[in-house]
Amino acid sequence: MADRAQPLSPGLGAGAGIAATLILALTLGTLGAVIHRAGGLGSLGPADWAALRFTVTQAALSAALSLLLAIPVARALARRRFPGRGVLITLLGAPFILPVIVAVMGILAIFGRAGLLNDALAALGAERVSIYGLSGVVLAHVFLNLPLAVRLLLQGWRGIPAERFRLAAALGFSSTDISRHLERPMLRALGPGIFVTIFLICLTSFAVALTLGGGPKATTVELAIYQAFRFDFDLGRAAQLASLQLALCATATLAAARLTLPAGFGAGLDRALARPDAATLPLKLQDAAAISVASLFLLAPLAAVILAGLPSLATLPAPVWEAAQRSLLVALASTALAIALALPLALAIARSKGRLLETIGMLPLATSALVIGTGLFLLLRGLASPAALALPVTAAVNAVMALPFCLRALIPAARDLETDYGRLAESLGLSGAARLRHLTLPRLRQPLGFAAGLTAALSMGDLGVIALFADAERATLPLQLYRLMGAYRMADAAGAAVLLLALSLALFWILDRGGRADAQA
Repeated sequence: MADRAQPLSPGLGAGAGIAATLILALTLGTLGAVIHRAGGLGSLGPADWAALRFTVTQAALSAALSLLLAIPVARALARRRFPGRGVLITLLGAPFILPVIVAVMGILAIFGRAGLLNDALAALGAERVSIYGLSGVVLAHVFLNLPLAVRLLLQGWRGIPAERFRLAAALGFSSTDISRHLERPMLRALGPGIFVTIFLICLTSFAVALTLGGGPKATTVELAIYQAFRFDFDLGRAAQLASLQLALCATATLAAARLTLPAGFGAGLDRALARPDAATLPLKLQDAAAISVASLFLLAPLAAVILAGLPSLATLPAPVWEAAQRSLLVALASTALAIALALPLALAIARSKGRLLETIGMLPLATSALVIGTGLFLLLRGLASPAALALPVTAAVNAVMALPFCLRALIPAARDLETDYGRLAESLGLSGAARLRHLTLPRLRQPLGFAAGLTAALSMGDLGVIALFADAERATLPLQLYRLMGAYRMADAAGAAVLLLALSLALFWILDRGGRADAQA
């Protein structure tokens, strides 16, 4: 039998090492640059501790609600087959890949003081409600992260072999029995990781807190970092806040790693999924209600954005279209780099007994994008013009920031691959490029497509590093949208938002669909 330490593919160890080094350089390295420039860490006041408490509270509530609401929706989509199901799954993922400011525009159009919901309440004689503060921040985060939780859980349901459901039918299992013996172990395996991923996203959220939070009682750590940079230029205080945030996120990641257990279903024969509990009328009604409510909640704000911006799409000025081209190039470069780094790292994590590589892979979620951008600015300003490096630096940072999402999609499938086929592949002497071509890529095609689509869409809508580096001639589409809004050109801004939505959704659909081309949707 071949040596069990044999690499899965050529350069796997080196690729995983490069990915880990790059992540450490762009997280801890840039934080170190900010601390060095500041001359040390600053001190925290009562307002900073209040921001920390608010940040943890809203992140925990947002992650818990997103995960709990995603479970019935993902179960319903896994159980049902209906015309347009694949298109609906893609559309339900749109809020997560939206630029946050565009998503907030849609939320305000539905739930804001002058939104459709408040207009309906006023027509009924009730008082209008405000979504600013904790309730608004949590609502926006659930809107943005519920689709991610649904897609990750849906992959978990797809990972349960069809033979297990056939056996459940032969044993006369009820829906309760199926939930206890098949679905709950899967949720136990995936749930903690999904919760922490969303928790970390909300922990480092900036645009949502800026637009729907703000004020002493609704300020997040990320917003406090921004204020320290933008208004006070207190790098020491900003670095202290970023260090505190990093420690908190690292603690949460380690806790999730200890709570996560393998589902242990084994391998199947990739047959079409047959659910013995799908035919009962109560479950049909339950699944229909879950899908309908989730669709209304997630798609109504998108429809509001489209209706407002579609009339202006044809008259957008030339700089908007030029910015769109730059965004496409950055998104494609980010996707290629992210997948090239995520695949060897995920395979190395699958073979490793420790959690070090997985912890490193989650570090980008734990740090502040503002700190990364500022650290890079401090490191590069003496070597070259920051504006000249704006696009390549943005592509590299976007790829690294997307790595945790890629890994969250790839690691479960990579671990299943190693558990189910690792010994067989070694006994057959399958290694190197042949193993990559005949085993790894076919078995990981679906999560790879999902990870690529997610990376491309997130990069299209990113407004982090580019805002610190770009000049007027190197703006991407999200930055151009912000500038239009700042100039009160709201019609052009609405049209640019529709263009950005269309490009982001198109990239996600093309790449994700490519990963599912030969599989049942």
